[in-house]
Amino acid sequence: MKSRDRYLSGILLVLIGVIIGTLIAFYQQQNMVDDHAEVEVTEVKHNSTPIFSDEELTKIDDRFLFKQIAERVTPTVVYIETVIPFSGRRNVPDDEFHDEEDGFWGNIIPRRTRTVGSGIIISSDGYILTNNHVIDGAVEDGIEVVLNDKRAFEARIVGQDPTTDLAVLKVPAKNLPAITIGNSNEVDVGEWVLAIGNPFRLRSTVTAGIVSALSRDVQIINDQMRVESFIQTDAAINKGNSGGALVNTDGELIGVNTAIASQSGSYQGYGFSVPSNLAAKVGQDLIQYGEVRRALLGVTIVSVNAELAEQLNMAEIRGVQITAVSPSGAAAKAGLQTEDVILSVDGDKVNESNQLQQKIAVRNPGELVKLNILRNGRELQKTVELGLLEPEGQQFANTAPPEETGEKGGDSDHSLDDESRFAVLDFGIKVMAIRKEGTSDTFHLIITEVVNGSEAAEKELKAGFEIIKVGDQKVEDLESLKDLISQFLNKYNSVLLEVKTREGEAKVVELEQ
Repeated sequence: MKSRDRYLSGILLVLIGVIIGTLIAFYQQQNMVDDHAEVEVTEVKHNSTPIFSDEELTKIDDRFLFKQIAERVTPTVVYIETVIPFSGRRNVPDDEFHDEEDGFWGNIIPRRTRTVGSGIIISSDGYILTNNHVIDGAVEDGIEVVLNDKRAFEARIVGQDPTTDLAVLKVPAKNLPAITIGNSNEVDVGEWVLAIGNPFRLRSTVTAGIVSALSRDVQIINDQMRVESFIQTDAAINKGNSGGALVNTDGELIGVNTAIASQSGSYQGYGFSVPSNLAAKVGQDLIQYGEVRRALLGVTIVSVNAELAEQLNMAEIRGVQITAVSPSGAAAKAGLQTEDVILSVDGDKVNESNQLQQKIAVRNPGELVKLNILRNGRELQKTVELGLLEPEGQQFANTAPPEETGEKGGDSDHSLDDESRFAVLDFGIKVMAIRKEGTSDTFHLIITEVVNGSEAAEKELKAGFEIIKVGDQKVEDLESLKDLISQFLNKYNSVLLEVKTREGEAKVVELEQ
């Protein structure tokens, strides 16, 4: 009997456990269903109103302006496609494609290629600013401009300026959206900028970055009278961006995108833009006159470096030194002298020769500029009425010739009749021929640049020295200079030059091949 009771008690306990377990499981299942329903109702939300408005975001950071800037500026940037003659000897850039006719037709129909780039609408009646290299060499009726709204127009060339790599086109259209041109003098390193253009034929592309540097002279314009004082940016610029807009956070044009520094041919963090003040001046001249009316100071210049500052007993390294003055130029009339150091133009400091070139290039002939100069340790102020650079003039202009060595010593500032007025010697010096007053065929042969690390630099030749003799023979023109140097080198593998220093002292140096 006891055994039976224990057996029944066990069964009863098991039944009770099963019932309790069932109740617990049922209760938990009910709770899970209820929780799931709660999550669906309370956590899934829809709201079309942002937490912060665009106006509130722009007060937090300039980068929140990018959307508004892009919407406003993108319609003012156009796509340009140019048809130019194609030659098998021509290196076609990556942003070009060519249509060749092969065989019989290829010998009859001239082969052509298409280049692409960008442009900026600067007036509502159809004037467009772009790079000269985008449209240079175009065949007749070979330039097509496509607007942001996809309308296409045949464009004509209004004017070109190879010295700044700028050009102006005109399309037959009215009421176009035009960009607002800003003041590039107020641009600061580190400020946010947007680059807008058509890289790799990708229409209306916007990239962002900062201003990386100012007044860059990167020697990319292949012209004797070049003016380079670029704004450098790390906003992505690639092939096809040429002629596009660089704008600030006010949506104003501060530069015309011109080039990239790259080993691969694509973006590597270095892009360069022509400052808007220079671009606006060139554009206005091309529209009004069909050519650029370049203001002229009439000096040869070199940037002051540590060595030169020490020679001049300057307390700090600053300014641009005058190494030669055109006898009948604007600077000479205002009383500027060789070895004067120009410190500022109308209160704007200049510490590189290309900065001074750009400051003068944005002015008009006949304008008055105030120059602060350092002479014999004293600061003076001179007012100069700028002259006009004539295409075939004998005066100095405010541009530097292209570098042939790839290295920089200083920058010269002059106008040339032709290439015979300027020579680059193998020893690392550049020589300019300045016509002697009252003569037609004799010249002062002035060293305008000495390449750092060159044979001439090691022998302490300096910009501003005048070459008087080669060996014992007097030289007064570039052809005689080059011929005599060649004769001496062929015979002796070296040459003796007699030079006159800035102080007027005679000095003889031997340069080896």
